Amino acid sequence: MGGELWMVVAVAAGLGLLIALAGIWIMWWLRTRSIGVMLAVVVVVAVAATLAGVVAIIMKMIIEGAVKDFVLSVVAVGGLVGLGVAFVLAKRVVRESRRLVDAVRDMPFVAPQGLPAELQTIANTLEEAYARERALEGARRELVAWVSHDLRTPLAGMRAMAEALEDGVVSDPETVARYHGQIKLEVERLSAMVNDLFELSRIHAGALRLSRARIGLADLVADTLAGAEPLARAKGVVLTAEAAETVPVEADAGALGRALGNLVVNAIRHTPSDRTVVLRAGVDEGMACLSVTDCCGGIPDDDLPRVFEVAFRGEAARTPTADGGAGLGLAIAQGIVEAHDGMIGVVNDGPGCRFEIRLPLIS
Repeated sequence: MGGELWMVVAVAAGLGLLIALAGIWIMWWLRTRSIGVMLAVVVVVAVAATLAGVVAIIMKMIIEGAVKDFVLSVVAVGGLVGLGVAFVLAKRVVRESRRLVDAVRDMPFVAPQGLPAELQTIANTLEEAYARERALEGARRELVAWVSHDLRTPLAGMRAMAEALEDGVVSDPETVARYHGQIKLEVERLSAMVNDLFELSRIHAGALRLSRARIGLADLVADTLAGAEPLARAKGVVLTAEAAETVPVEADAGALGRALGNLVVNAIRHTPSDRTVVLRAGVDEGMACLSVTDCCGGIPDDDLPRVFEVAFRGEAARTPTADGGAGLGLAIAQGIVEAHDGMIGVVNDGPGCRFEIRLPLIS
């Protein structure tokens, strides 16, 4: 009896394996067809494997006569029930899939509710992706409009001065020298704006390449302080630094220095004369921390979440400022810090605000 049992098991297993392989091949062949067809194939494979086992039993004459008919009938009914359930399930999945497709084709996309769990996850993810895409598209349009205005204004002034010089409208040496100096200043502003746009495009495209090395934040603060000192002196702002001796991080010194420099320059521009801008470097809650505190008078609460938006200046007007800033420095700083797996934020603090950069600390 034991030998017959093993023989039946072996035959049933062999037939089941062949049927399973055939079913896998059929499903691969139908991989681009409806989910309902593939569900039907699954049920057919299951029923066929069961029938193979019954056939194996019958072949060994273990069941005969009416018992055999009963077994075959039960298997057939089970197969029909399975096909029916598969049909109902497939019909619902196809219906919900079409509902999702129809929602995707409608703009703006709103995730339909009541879908199966996996389809609902896809719908919610698509809704978030579309929302991000709309926000990015709006930001791109706004950036193009703002930058176009920022470029048009100095270009118009340079053209007017160049034509005045060319036509001899101005001829006294003092005015000519002033025009030449103004043209040079505008060219430098435009060059800085183009460089910022190029850097921002690299950040958004994920093309920013970092050459990381172990650096100390105290050295970074000292270099930034030295670079920003002439601007602070010209503005009449007192620039000081408080840096711990050893705060090691793994970073690209040039890129991180640019991010910190953008924060410092921004702080100097918005701090009145005879007031102070303070750079600090230390360790806070297990993170390396760089902060820039100014005396700008604070940022309105409604504007705090928008400070790092591209081309945001805190005002709707795009009147050229004396420093020529296009509102890209903070967005560039955010991109550089996030590329270093860090975080950047701003809070109002005392007579001004405090920008903080947090980076992973290394031992």
